[in-house]
Order: sequence, then structure tokens, then C-alpha cells
Amino acid sequence: MLLYFPDEQEYAARLATAAGLTLAPIERHRFPDGELKLRLPTPVAPRAVLLRSLHSPNEKLVELLLAARAARELGARHLTLVAPYLAYMRQDAAFAPGEAVSQRIVGRWLAELFEAVITIDPHLHRVGSLKEAVPAPAATALSAAPLIGGSFHATGALMLGPDAEAAPWVRAAAAAADCEVAVCRKTRHGDRDVEVTLPEIELEGRHIVIIDDVASTGRTLAAVARQVLARGARRVDVAVTHALLVDDADAALRAAGVSELLSTDTVPHPSNRIGTADLVASALRTLPR
Repeated sequence: MLLYFPDEQEYAARLATAAGLTLAPIERHRFPDGELKLRLPTPVAPRAVLLRSLHSPNEKLVELLLAARAARELGARHLTLVAPYLAYMRQDAAFAPGEAVSQRIVGRWLAELFEAVITIDPHLHRVGSLKEAVPAPAATALSAAPLIGGSFHATGALMLGPDAEAAPWVRAAAAAADCEVAVCRKTRHGDRDVEVTLPEIELEGRHIVIIDDVASTGRTLAAVARQVLARGARRVDVAVTHALLVDDADAALRAAGVSELLSTDTVPHPSNRIGTADLVASALRTLPR
């Protein structure tokens, strides 16, 4: 059984087809005071999958609490969370006294609700594995980088990472694309203020694809695109797993000269070109019975 919310019906249908699951919609009602009421199908199967991608996460985390606890009461003994985008992973340490380490708090809470968690390209920095962040019995971090790279196979493009943190995604994408790879250096001065240094590599006349796991404000990607074009690149595209793209991020990328933005369907956005349902379905089939 695949439990899903109506706003994710299209992804749920693709996943159900790929994994051989029965679709089971969750009804959602908002009271005038803002509280939520959920209604799950009855009974819930002993093994159930709950789909919820956690962009715009705060209300969705409440939904997960209500849905998971209700599913237990209605018959579920094994619950798997499929969160194509997993929120609250960036804050993995306290950088000032009193800061909440959200990764640790949210990760442990999810592990209490679910026996298994599956996500795609989680935004982990100093943590070596998803299991460290989400200590559920099964915690699976998939990567869409090979799928992204496959979109540029044999194009001769240069795959460029905006910073060292993106290097693993860029190398995986470049391997799938059979393309050259390079990585920039980044210094962040604020949420929207970044300084990027390009690698010492010939860019004149080249097709550059900037690869990253997530695009939020778009400022880092835009800064790289401007410098690459200034160095003589003939075309710059951007490809990311998670297209969060808040506020004016789309406009910032266009203004920087980006020709095309491609993303996966983990977060709904007009740039979605790459499906991930088959990737998730394969992971679901490997879960212990």
C-alpha cells in the first residue's frame, strides 16, 4: 500500500506503477484555526509506504506525525517513509551557543516513526551516511547524479561543481555522461552572498553544465554561470536534483545567462525533466521483509 497526499498524486502514481503498490490517498482537511485533520484508508496494510517529499517542510512534518501514528492504529506494522527531498539535513552541528541541531532532532524523530526511510541526495555535509542522521533500522540515500549525467551523455560538456561539497555529485554525473569534470571553490558570506573561484581549466567555446544537489536561492549557481560565460563558454546549463528555487531564484539564473535548467521530480518545478520513481522503486524492493 502506498499512502500519499493529493498534492503528490502524479509522483505517487508513477511510484505505484514502478513498485507494484496499491494507491491509497490520504484525505486532508484544514480547520479555520489552521489545524489539520487527516483521514487514512482503512484498514492500512501491515506493510505500508508513506510518500511525502519535504520541501516547505514545517506543516508536512506535522502531517507525518499524524499519518504515521494513525497508520499504526489502523494496522500498519512496518512503515517506510519515501521522502524524495528530505528537509532539515543541513544543520548538522551547533555553530553558536544554543543552536538546535535540526538534523539530529528531526532525524531521530523520523526514526521513531518509521522502520525505513528512503530519500534522494540528502544535503549531508559532515555526516558520512544517512544512517547517522536518521538512525532508523533501514535508512537509504539514493543518488540521482547518474540520471542527471545520462541526460548529457556524449555531448562533450564539461561537468562543473560549484563547490567542494558538490564534488561527489559532479563526478558521478560526469561518469554517466562520459564527460570531463572540474570543481570550483566557494566562500559563503551569507545566505545570498557567495564568492566563487573557477578552476584553472580552459573554458573558451565549451558547453558547461553546472551540477549540484540542490538549488535554493540560486545565487551560487548564478555566480558560477556569470564567471564561466565571462571566460568564454559558449553555453551554460544547470542541472540539480532538488529544484527548491525560492523567491526570485529562477530570474537570477536567467539573468546570469543560464540557457537551460534541468531538475529531477523530487520537488515539483517547471524544470523537472528527470523521473526518479524507478530509482525509488528499486530501493523499495531491497528492503528486508
